[in-house]
Amino acid sequence: MEKLPGAAERFRGKTVLITGATGFIAKLVVEKILRLQPEVKRLYLLVRAADQVSAKQRVRSEIFQPLRDKYQTHFNFWFWDKVFPLAGDVSLTNLGIGDARLAEDVRKETYIIVHMAATVNFAERYDTALEVNTMGVKHMIEFASKCTNLELVLLVSTAYVNIIMEKGIIMEKPLQQWRSFDGRFNLDLSEEMAFKEAKLKELVSRNASKHNIRNTMKKIGAERARKFGWANSYTFTKAMGEMLAYEQKSRLPIVIIRPTAVASTLNDPFPGWIEGAKAIDTWISNYGKGQLKFFPTDVTTVIDVVPADIVVNAMLSIISYHPQGTTDFIYQIGSSVTNPLKIGKMGDLTYKYFSEKPFVGAKGEAVRVKQPNFLAAMSSFYEIMDKHYKVPLQDMLRRGLSTAEDHHIYNHLKREYDFTVAVAEVYWSFTIPKMRYDDSKMQNLMAMMTERDRELIPCNTRVINWNKYFMETHIPGVMDYESRELTRARI
Repeated sequence: MEKLPGAAERFRGKTVLITGATGFIAKLVVEKILRLQPEVKRLYLLVRAADQVSAKQRVRSEIFQPLRDKYQTHFNFWFWDKVFPLAGDVSLTNLGIGDARLAEDVRKETYIIVHMAATVNFAERYDTALEVNTMGVKHMIEFASKCTNLELVLLVSTAYVNIIMEKGIIMEKPLQQWRSFDGRFNLDLSEEMAFKEAKLKELVSRNASKHNIRNTMKKIGAERARKFGWANSYTFTKAMGEMLAYEQKSRLPIVIIRPTAVASTLNDPFPGWIEGAKAIDTWISNYGKGQLKFFPTDVTTVIDVVPADIVVNAMLSIISYHPQGTTDFIYQIGSSVTNPLKIGKMGDLTYKYFSEKPFVGAKGEAVRVKQPNFLAAMSSFYEIMDKHYKVPLQDMLRRGLSTAEDHHIYNHLKREYDFTVAVAEVYWSFTIPKMRYDDSKMQNLMAMMTERDRELIPCNTRVINWNKYFMETHIPGVMDYESRELTRARI
């Protein structure tokens, strides 16, 4: 087998195009490449902006503030010498790069493309999810096919394009091409695009409000996903994006990475960095604030969590060590096989954390939490919702809301009920099934790495101490993020 030069040398003198550059993982990728190989030639960062001036301003003002804080006076030299923001939009042809000469320069210079642009909202409206998660891949592929020096395209997908409702091991292999998840029905992207367009035209012709259009398209996204066997519009449209990539495997050097549930950084560039609370973080933060008292999950279910910096290191190891000529092109990075964590254990750690360090509300009151109340089936969850919320709310309405205090109590209980049900219905398909995600190919790739690279870009989830990670890193990171978002909302 050909001896590969290692991660740092892989990027020396190379130009990399990164889409979705406003995303959390993208920021970590940029920071790590610059730190790993200061002699990288250029990093093109595609951001959604009206023009080049706006693109640079967006990067300057909002995207890399945590890194600016870390590197302080060295940031401008370290960062702007290599980074070139690009105004664009993956939902458009040519990646939305309006300057034809600039687009041609990017195509000539780019050796590696890292495609991360995505909407990760599980309840996203169907038109938006299709345009970004599916058509974004199509437009990226079209652009990549014109890059004259292209060596690799790394498509960041999600492990949750595979969802099974019972026990099982999800292998690192492609989905069934243009079939429903169970293989029983044909799946046609052109029909889905036409269906989406027809629904939008119908809504516009009825003079539907923006609110109505948004909610209807969200509902349609959920319905189309379920029709073909996926959990939501996010996983469905990401799956179709993968299928577009499969079609080009014979003529483009495409590799796919499927991370599981991405959590805060374990170590780099500093522990506990997180942006955007999703999945388990939604439960953690709202449980700590006393707003989420019940949740549907089986305590014996293994939850697959992977720190963000380990995902980034896995991406860099794939770029550096993926063998040419192999038929394997899908890697999964997760922890459920190599270092399993049961949801019951995570719940115990979260309870311990907030018992020792209770959340302090806006009025200075400490929120005292009780042991998490997990329900092993949605039917049990709905029974509890009826008993603790629905019936009391109905009783209050029957008696009448005669005082301001009555209205306050009713509205508070109703908000808590609506929020709990909404969160449960979005996430239950990820927290009740007992599937695990195989990462054998990723483990094989790690075995190819030099000792130096195992230190520089460690991506083995076996090393994670879950007790220490949750108690000292992840939960503090989640709550710090929540605090920063609250502060920003008040400004």
